[in-house]
Amino acid sequence: MLNRILLVIGLVTFLGYAGHSQGDDTWSDAVISDDMTIDSDQNKKWRMGQYNYSARPKNATEIGIHLGHFHINGDVPSDLPSGFGIGLHFRRAINYVFSYRLNAQYTSGTGLDGRASRINVLKRDNRNQDFVGYTDTDFLFRTFRSNNIQGSVEILTNIGNLLFHKPRNKWNFYAGIGMGITSANVRMNYYNGDTPYNFTDDLVFQENTRAKRAEIKSILDGTYESVAENDRGVPSILFDNGFIFPSFVGSVAVSRKINKRVNITLEHQFWAQDFDKWDGHEYRTTLDQTNDSDNAHYTNFRLGINLGNFNKVTEPLYWLNPIDQTFSDIAELKQRPVLDLTDADADGVVDMLDQELGTDAGCPVDTRGVTLDSDGDGIADCKDKEPYSPPGYTVDDKGVADIPAPDYLTESDVTTIVDSKVGALQSTLVKTGCGDWFLPMIHFDLDKYYIKPEYYGQLHHVAQVLEKCPDLCVTVEGHTDSRNNNDYNKVLSYNRSKAAVDYLVMNYGISRDRLKLMYGGEEDPLIKNVPNSGGGEVASQQYMNRRVEFKVCEASDFDMTRPEGPDAGSGYGRSSSSPKGSTYSGNKNSGY
Repeated sequence: MLNRILLVIGLVTFLGYAGHSQGDDTWSDAVISDDMTIDSDQNKKWRMGQYNYSARPKNATEIGIHLGHFHINGDVPSDLPSGFGIGLHFRRAINYVFSYRLNAQYTSGTGLDGRASRINVLKRDNRNQDFVGYTDTDFLFRTFRSNNIQGSVEILTNIGNLLFHKPRNKWNFYAGIGMGITSANVRMNYYNGDTPYNFTDDLVFQENTRAKRAEIKSILDGTYESVAENDRGVPSILFDNGFIFPSFVGSVAVSRKINKRVNITLEHQFWAQDFDKWDGHEYRTTLDQTNDSDNAHYTNFRLGINLGNFNKVTEPLYWLNPIDQTFSDIAELKQRPVLDLTDADADGVVDMLDQELGTDAGCPVDTRGVTLDSDGDGIADCKDKEPYSPPGYTVDDKGVADIPAPDYLTESDVTTIVDSKVGALQSTLVKTGCGDWFLPMIHFDLDKYYIKPEYYGQLHHVAQVLEKCPDLCVTVEGHTDSRNNNDYNKVLSYNRSKAAVDYLVMNYGISRDRLKLMYGGEEDPLIKNVPNSGGGEVASQQYMNRRVEFKVCEASDFDMTRPEGPDAGSGYGRSSSSPKGSTYSGNKNSGY
């Protein structure tokens, strides 16, 4: 068991060191940026002298493990060591002085009284135990073992971080008070198996010494079989035939910081309560009930780990000096030089503020006196033939950027697209008695079939044509780019056509029989032979192919049913609040 505990402690310590920040300011002034405070604006104003107080730092939370000696101080004395405890804690700073701590632990304590007691006294202690095989005048030595589950909430006050002569502390001291609860399983050793003990008169009346108690232990079988009486009737939470009782908890401790991540503590806890059977006994004689309740002492070693990224949070506030920033500001004021307005390089920035003394004559500088390099290419503006070179490109010794050929649509590509669209538009010119109209085209995002808000105007135009020409029939034909297989693309192009048809029907009341739903999948691209991957030009060409076209119905046009194939695409767009399956992202009255 001990080996496992030491292994856990070693692992936690290693993780504490491994997580230590590279910017180690463990023993120097704490580095607290504006973003490391709960109000960065307030902290910035304070740094600029516009506010009287700095903002509270965001600080780490401490978790820890503890292990130590547990001792119950009651009617039955114990030789030391008499027990052990192990547990976990969670600690969080309230401010620089106060913090709260949640504590949970398992403890076990034993005791042996070298002074013999008659059975009639023990019967009063434990009325539910009939002491079969004993007579009232027989003697027994009182023993107990108490196994406990304990939890507590404490307020801790530390006094080690208010420092006047150094920035950081290595040692810290704290005291705490709180309330706890104990679930105890108390048992005694009254029988050797099922047989009563028979101690000799010589041993019974012998003086109570350590040697005598050692002899008694050698006779006892080490099995605690007799259950202490629960005369309050409040059952234990976690043990059968146990007790539960509230406690007052007090703590004093001294801590040593190893680094920003890890600290160790030696602590003593005192547990007190209005309960006198934590050791299983409350009577000294048949006429004498003990006056004091039992209490416990837990002396333990704690390993604390501060959680958090120290580039974003500080150590817990109880490790920070609250007057450190004040003293640092005073020291900075003392170090400020006497005002000297000398400007040796005549760049307009006095030498005491100039971070680049000896600037070349005629070269513009910034407020720090550093020669300007507006494009950051390493060549001062006064020597740069191109002071504002585009970023991301190499420059020559004169500061001129070497820009490669652009990766976007060439003139011939634009011509091809325009010719294709003009041809498509000419094929959709409507010549009727109600006027000549061009029917538009709409496009879709990759693997989507929702109507994009920027195409509401085109659909409004189609609806106007249909409303002004009541005898007109329009074919709505969907297409895809060449990615994915054709079965998938046919379903996707069907979904796009259906989205456009549904939009016109639902938003403008167009009769469904005036619209022919058709699809072509990837088989009729506007721009042919487009690769299936690539950015810039390729992406633009693929986008042109993802479309729905509107044209006047021909005699051969007909409503096409959904093709066989898997579900394809998503009808859920960036401006839609509808789940998948919605075919457009709003309506004409939605405000888009």
